[in-house]
Amino acid sequence: MSFCAWISAHYEEQGPVKWLAFVLEMIAAITLFLLMLLTCSDVFGRYFLANSIDGTTELTEIGLAILIFAEMPIITWRGGHVVVDILDRMLGGTIIKLLGLLSAFLIASSLYFIATQIFFLAQRSFRRDEVTEFLQLPVGLIVEYIAYMSWITAAGMITYGVYRLLFLSRE
Repeated sequence: MSFCAWISAHYEEQGPVKWLAFVLEMIAAITLFLLMLLTCSDVFGRYFLANSIDGTTELTEIGLAILIFAEMPIITWRGGHVVVDILDRMLGGTIIKLLGLLSAFLIASSLYFIATQIFFLAQRSFRRDEVTEFLQLPVGLIVEYIAYMSWITAAGMITYGVYRLLFLSRE
């Protein structure tokens, strides 16, 4: 089986979204693997060598930010968020679909405006040359990454809402 055939068999998305999902999941998987190695090495060093790895807490925080915000667009596009369907039986299918579109619009616009504010914070961090406390890593890089991934998630949410309106409303 070729690599492209494997991707097509394991990813239900179409077009460039399929490849974006693959790349983001690879980033998340590699980050999770590195976090596992870091944690195991730190625990081994702490208990068996009486010396832990310097900056483990900062690296773990950065790794978690990378992991969470790499998966956020994928989960959003696939509709993998928690959904409460208490009123679904009382309301009609059209109203449910309209409420779903409204929530997609609200979530996308909220993410867009939050990402804009996060981006401004990242630019301020760059101007002030803010770095992490122990490892002296630039804070602006990770904050800017969070802003970009939030914008991608907002775009995924609004396209998912339109997709639901146009293609899933016939069900």
